[in-house]
Amino acid sequence: MRSRAPWALKLATWAGVLFLHVPLALIVLYAFSSEDKSYVFPPPALTTQWFAVTLERSDVWAAMKLSAQVASLATAIAIVLGTLAAGALARTQFFGREAISLLLILPIALPGVVTGIALRSAYHSLHIPFSFWTIVIGHATFCVVVVYNNAIARLRRVSPSLLEASADLGANAFQTFRHVLLPQLGSALLAGGLLAFALSFDEVIVTTFTAGQQTTLPIWMLQELIRPRQRPVTNVVAVFIIALTFVPIVAAYWLTRADEDSHHR
Repeated sequence: MRSRAPWALKLATWAGVLFLHVPLALIVLYAFSSEDKSYVFPPPALTTQWFAVTLERSDVWAAMKLSAQVASLATAIAIVLGTLAAGALARTQFFGREAISLLLILPIALPGVVTGIALRSAYHSLHIPFSFWTIVIGHATFCVVVVYNNAIARLRRVSPSLLEASADLGANAFQTFRHVLLPQLGSALLAGGLLAFALSFDEVIVTTFTAGQQTTLPIWMLQELIRPRQRPVTNVVAVFIIALTFVPIVAAYWLTRADEDSHHR
């Protein structure tokens, strides 16, 4: 029988939820505000005109397209490298294994400013000009961590007897990976990929150091906040980002939760 949580704990939980989500609710509210120069609460009137204005802005579509392309490629790179790294570290023992595992996780643990400065210094030292690909590489550094964590957690739960049985039946390494490991890893990689895409799509700090003249959607928003032309348009774009990132994050959460539930049964 589950014990009921004390009312003080419930109150603290709801206070934390409100603290996190009330600002998001205000962004949605101001996206419908008729005031175009300042934030007035409550808004003098509500309108949907800014959604139409936003959809007609070519700079918004260009920034959104760039962010989607960067996130897609960074996620693809992360899935490949994260899976390979997890496969190497999950089943083998060698000198420096724990150090390599720590180095793989480090990019997401470090502040984004540190990662951005490190990448910018590396690009400068190697004489690599800023471009679309410098952003992709920068995002892939922390996206790999998300996929790696999901993949290695799943690999540690896969019974070694499955791999041994596959080898005994004459399967080579590729066949074992395709028919035995990949079905076991499928939902974990999907969850990690969805989360990596969401993280890359709205990343702003690392992008600032690696973008050069490229303008992703978060960078566009930052520029609009500094020199606003139509303030509600920025709020509408923020609503779009919330919607676009909410779906993969929730999907990744449910996939991970479903896997854990099936494992405990």
